[in-house]
Amino acid sequence: MKTPYKNIYTLLKQNRFIVLSVVIGAAVTAIVSVFLVVHIYNKSVNNAFMVNTDGHVIPLQLVSQKENLEVEAKAHLELFHTYFYNIDASNYENNLSKALWLGDSTVDAIYRQKKSDGVYNRLLQYSLVQRVISIESKVNLEKEPYRFECTVFFKINRGTVVDTYELITTGSLIHVERNFPNNTHGLLIINFFEKTLKKSEVSY
Repeated sequence: MKTPYKNIYTLLKQNRFIVLSVVIGAAVTAIVSVFLVVHIYNKSVNNAFMVNTDGHVIPLQLVSQKENLEVEAKAHLELFHTYFYNIDASNYENNLSKALWLGDSTVDAIYRQKKSDGVYNRLLQYSLVQRVISIESKVNLEKEPYRFECTVFFKINRGTVVDTYELITTGSLIHVERNFPNNTHGLLIINFFEKTLKKSEVSY
């Protein structure tokens, strides 16, 4: 004798199969999605900014983060010292404004001290031209903040007289958010100090 209960049990089994299939399918989709997100994240982490031979920041595949950091740190220091010391009557305001983006209040304090001492007034009054000749930087990348020491050779042209000077500066570097175009390397100079300044006999 046939009863309607058999059909009901069959329908319940079918419904349970469908529900289980949907749940399993959703779980598989979620797992695959998580793996894809992790893969995309890891791929993005392996991309970084690097500096080319001209000192410009360019995005490219990360090969060695520490090597890139050394290049960027030295490029940042070279850029700062060029802006801060490579000045004349026509460019000093623009250059100093750019330099102040690359350091903290200790850089600003030295700038204000120089201004108070009349350094920039003499630059205007006597049409002095101060040109950076070379910058040699040593950076310790063992831990942040990264200690540095820079040796800067620059000459001051006083018309008929040209004097060459050797300046040694010290300080540290810390990471900050990249700011295009003001701070493209994402580094900031802290504890900046002009350690020694002396006249050099080296001619360029």
